[in-house]
Amino acid sequence: MSRTLASDLPVMLVDDEEAILKVLSRTLRSNNIEDIICISDSTKVMDALRKQEVSFVLLDLTMPNLTGREVLGLINREFPQIPVIIATADDDVNSIVDCIKKGAFDYIVKPIDTGRLLSAINGAIQVRNLRFETEILRQTPDKISLKQPEAFREIITVNQKMSSIFQYIEAISGSSQPVMILGETGVGKDLIAKAVHKTSGRKGNFVTVNVAGLDDQVFADTLFGHTKGAYTGAISSRAGLIKKAEKGTLFLDEIGDLSLTSQVKLLRLIQEREYLPLGSDEPVFTDTRIIVATHRNLEKLKDTGEFRKDLFFRLLSHQIKIPPLRERLNDLQILFDHFIEQVAKELKKKKPNVPKEIRQVLGAYHFPGNIRELQAMIFDALSKHKSGVLSLKTFREIIGNNQHQDENKDAEEPLLRFGSRLPTFKEGRVLLAKEALFRSNNNQTVAAKLLGISRQSLNQYLQSSDISNISD
Repeated sequence: MSRTLASDLPVMLVDDEEAILKVLSRTLRSNNIEDIICISDSTKVMDALRKQEVSFVLLDLTMPNLTGREVLGLINREFPQIPVIIATADDDVNSIVDCIKKGAFDYIVKPIDTGRLLSAINGAIQVRNLRFETEILRQTPDKISLKQPEAFREIITVNQKMSSIFQYIEAISGSSQPVMILGETGVGKDLIAKAVHKTSGRKGNFVTVNVAGLDDQVFADTLFGHTKGAYTGAISSRAGLIKKAEKGTLFLDEIGDLSLTSQVKLLRLIQEREYLPLGSDEPVFTDTRIIVATHRNLEKLKDTGEFRKDLFFRLLSHQIKIPPLRERLNDLQILFDHFIEQVAKELKKKKPNVPKEIRQVLGAYHFPGNIRELQAMIFDALSKHKSGVLSLKTFREIIGNNQHQDENKDAEEPLLRFGSRLPTFKEGRVLLAKEALFRSNNNQTVAAKLLGISRQSLNQYLQSSDISNISD
């Protein structure tokens, strides 16, 4: 049986029959779960959970002393983040529904089918990881403190969402499971990947490869290397990048562009932690952490068959989604100041005086190229700058051209997308006003221009509506 599961935390099996615990343990070990806590006395479950965090609990429903229902209630009250899978010999719908209402994640019926068991466990592990990630991202700024702030020094931000991501990275630093980084072009996925590596404490190298455009043989040769004579021109053996990243981190960028054949090879690498150099029949084990990144929508690619479902779910262990610059506009000023100083030094020019209007001009722009685009705009403006105050002309030209291109794209795509409930006219006006003010950093003049109305009209509307935190 191929190994398909992985959990960084121990798992707990609770059943009063020792023989069943042995069979279940053997099944899990053959599927890549080695750290297993077996409990045959239901009265000892809660003490064990207080001493050791677990990924999930597989709980027998019918047991002496405390029944499975009673234990389920105790776990759900004290450890609601832990998914509980109920195992029952009674295929009674009312009993199963009652357990689900009491907080059970899933159920399996005895005698236990291996496929059904693995499916339930895979779902429980994913839910546990998502609950953990959500808890981290919900923490307020005053609760956020970093143990390794130097690992994030290259990332310029004062944004709360980014701070929460930093803490999440520290929380998963000791994990060996793959990390998937999602985000638009130019948001800094490579910097986040470096931060994951730095916090991990891994002694090996951080190795990057952009897999976009690599055909299957080049992909395999680049990652796994080859033996002498593996193909025409292979006059000597060569180690691949996975070898150079041994005991370190391999970062695969643009993973959404990988071919299906190469996806199979990557899946084996992640699941089995081993690979075959081209021309070799001897698998090589690797202790390398895999980080992948993409700007593409893997969920859609999975549904269309362009991205393998098993690889997609295997990459869900740890997921980091970086917000675009337009959702972290409080970073705009600090990033602008950083790049102005950086580019001036690179071009050997004196740092120019910057007009106050730059904040409103940039704040009203949605930055499809994100931080990379902002850096390029500043480089272009400083390259043309002579002396005195920095001209806004370059920025306005770039923004105007890009907005014109976006208008052409918008002609093909709807400007608004609605959920199941249609907003009222009043709600729609409030949402539009809030979005315009957010994009303009609460500048009413710029916000009114975005909405195509006069500043006076917007001001009158704001005064008659319950929209707070507004300034001129």
